[in-house]
Amino acid sequence: MSTSFFCVPVAAQEQSGDTQITVLATGTHETLQTSGQPLTIIGREEIEQVQGGDIVRVLERAPGIAASRNGGIGSFTGVRLRGADAEQLLVLIDGVRVADPAAPGGGFDFATLLPGGIERIELLRSSNGTIWGSQAIGGVLAAWSGFDPGVEGSAEYGAPDTLYTTARAGIAHGPLELAADGAWYRTDGFSAAASGSEPDGFRQWQAGGRGRLAIAPGLRLRGGLRYADARVEIDGFPAPAFSLADTREYQDTRRLSGSAGLEFDGRNLQLTGGWSASDTERDSFDLDLGTAPTFTTDGRSDRLDLRGAWRLGQATVWFGGESEWSSFSSTFDDEQRARTSGVYAQLGAAVSEGVSLNAGARLADHSRFGSAVTFGADASWAFGGGWRLRASFGEGFKAPTLFQLFSDYGNTALEPERSTSADLGIELNDRNAPLHLAATVFRRDSEDLIEFVSCFGNTSGICTDRPFGTYDNVGRVRAQGLEIEARHDLTEALSARVAYSFVETENRTPGSPNRGNVLARRPRHALSLGGEWRVTPAGAAVGADLRWVSASYDDAANQVRMSPRAVVDFTARWPVTDVVELFGRVENLLDEEYETAAGYASAGRGAFVGARLRL
Repeated sequence: MSTSFFCVPVAAQEQSGDTQITVLATGTHETLQTSGQPLTIIGREEIEQVQGGDIVRVLERAPGIAASRNGGIGSFTGVRLRGADAEQLLVLIDGVRVADPAAPGGGFDFATLLPGGIERIELLRSSNGTIWGSQAIGGVLAAWSGFDPGVEGSAEYGAPDTLYTTARAGIAHGPLELAADGAWYRTDGFSAAASGSEPDGFRQWQAGGRGRLAIAPGLRLRGGLRYADARVEIDGFPAPAFSLADTREYQDTRRLSGSAGLEFDGRNLQLTGGWSASDTERDSFDLDLGTAPTFTTDGRSDRLDLRGAWRLGQATVWFGGESEWSSFSSTFDDEQRARTSGVYAQLGAAVSEGVSLNAGARLADHSRFGSAVTFGADASWAFGGGWRLRASFGEGFKAPTLFQLFSDYGNTALEPERSTSADLGIELNDRNAPLHLAATVFRRDSEDLIEFVSCFGNTSGICTDRPFGTYDNVGRVRAQGLEIEARHDLTEALSARVAYSFVETENRTPGSPNRGNVLARRPRHALSLGGEWRVTPAGAAVGADLRWVSASYDDAANQVRMSPRAVVDFTARWPVTDVVELFGRVENLLDEEYETAAGYASAGRGAFVGARLRL
């Protein structure tokens, strides 16, 4: 058996759009078939089929995804995976952790990520604290840019006065590869408040560049830089009613991230190490109160890490370690800092033909709460005809955020949130094959979840000197369910796909008045159904997507119900030549009125047309 069973060589890693290779299972490049973990890979072709600047429409094709948004594109967007909190999904862009340390929950706002320039999206749908450390309770999402040579650009226009443009370029010359991409999005929008009438607009531009240089046989220098700048108009809760309504508020967000390091690929040893950093600044304004910011935050993280794979015959040892220094400050909070370090090791072996086993552990240390240990294991059995059984067990943890520790509501005695997850699945081929079938059952138990505790009328115990409340480790929840996926090229011209999720969540917090309730914004059923028909041999095609989501609650008390929704999109594309492609779509074809966050509006029917140029 070849050693590529365990670690894909650098030559294969060049294909950043390869939908058969993942880094999320072990931290280094590996083929999907060798891991028992539930993984989804969405390639560039599928991203372009979806069209537009809304990354959520792409992600909702994967099972287990539930997204909510406080208005139109650009408004805060949270993505929940298998019933986990949005802040429990670890997000990487070109390998850099981009969560905002200054956010109360320390999560990532998907409103600030445009799909332009993304070559591949990887999604790990289970806890994996062993490889990825803090925050990987719900799973891990990684978006990767590409190095493909050539030049490409696109532009589209549609309702309501929305313009979205993208560009990318790549060049390879001897040992040097360079690539860059950029995107611009602007829209007049609509009122974020469902009861409002004043449009809330959004604009964002983003740009990124990266390079690789082979400096010796098997040794390569790499680096990258990415920047995003956004402004979104928002609605608030003005006096005297203090209910959601039109306001003249807006928020500016700037995020800068980058990395630099070395990659070594030897006969039996692979190493990659370096530095990465991410800085997110936010300024909030209310024009009724003047032109100065009413609130500002700045969150930054710097990270040094080393990852490796050591091949020993039919076995591989994956190992690594890192240290991360994070800081946050705000209008009302002086700068606070914390350090997190960790080391891990995982052993993988081909125990027999078609059977692989992996198991590992991580030791993490936090400058505030001390140490945490997590374990993980998975198995895959390919038993013929493209079929395989897979199973995984994983533990996750999430360190308290700097806001939860040090803000006016902070509690320096907080412990990390913890989770234990397990799943079992059967799969035929992978989701990008002509025929794909998969079914997975899962369960995740989480404890010591950090929740805000009201101190109204209480001045003792944890509420001492905290009149407005504080944070404490009190939460305990369970999420379990079933995921089903299928894709089939019915003919050479017609393909169909389906992804269904049944996610049952329960608040199991002892003594809580909400014990036994469904978790907020977690629909029990979600269905994504779609197909595409190639009308001509030259590639002209039309397609349709249906996203149906069952009813859910917006609050922990299960008092505010959000109705089920069914949203249909229609797409078309026509490659006029090898260089020029025309495309268009109608979003929300049936003009469905719905909410993903109570009180906030969602987009109605809108038509878009565009063109793409490839050189």
